[in-house]
Amino acid sequence: MATDDIQIPQHVGLSEAPRDVEAIKKQEKAALLPHWDSGIAFKLGYNLRTRLLTFERPAVVDISTISTPGHVLFHAVSTMINACNCYADMKQVTHSGTALDNDFWVSRKRAAVIRFNASTWRLQNQFEGDEEKFKAKMGLGETAKDYAIHGGGVPIYIKNCDGPVAVVVVSGLKQWDDHQVVIEELGKLCEEMEKGTAGTPI
Repeated sequence: MATDDIQIPQHVGLSEAPRDVEAIKKQEKAALLPHWDSGIAFKLGYNLRTRLLTFERPAVVDISTISTPGHVLFHAVSTMINACNCYADMKQVTHSGTALDNDFWVSRKRAAVIRFNASTWRLQNQFEGDEEKFKAKMGLGETAKDYAIHGGGVPIYIKNCDGPVAVVVVSGLKQWDDHQVVIEELGKLCEEMEKGTAGTPI
């Protein structure tokens, strides 16, 4: 897909993701969207992908419903665009750099968010990154392989609804950055929606 359909932004660094479990819980509920539909999902995915284009590491963005199987609302890969290079480089939005393994990570992060109603970064910090501790505490047995407690999976909440309506997953950056980029873009989108300025890109 050509990149002349979007404007490559200036790189904006990410804030440091919190490691305190209560602070992460607050992050998860801070961006209560006014409503949710496929257009909003596309807007969020588009924003994430556009921002991730400025990062050196390629990443996968996936947004899906919490149903089983999940209905995919957005799925794309991103890789860094060097704005100083010519049009030929600008054409390379999606190329080698991500791998099928990223999609397995997406699947496992998504499963953890849905089952435990928590971001995978919260689970990572709650269990201090100890997969065996997580497996034993949750009584997962052999099914533990189906879940990942590495940051990047985040539940999406809307107003007047107790549970999440969808899951967004980023895979490819450092796990704390996978988490934080989702949190930051969710927050921006929520603010735009509240102000009525969240137009859907064409």
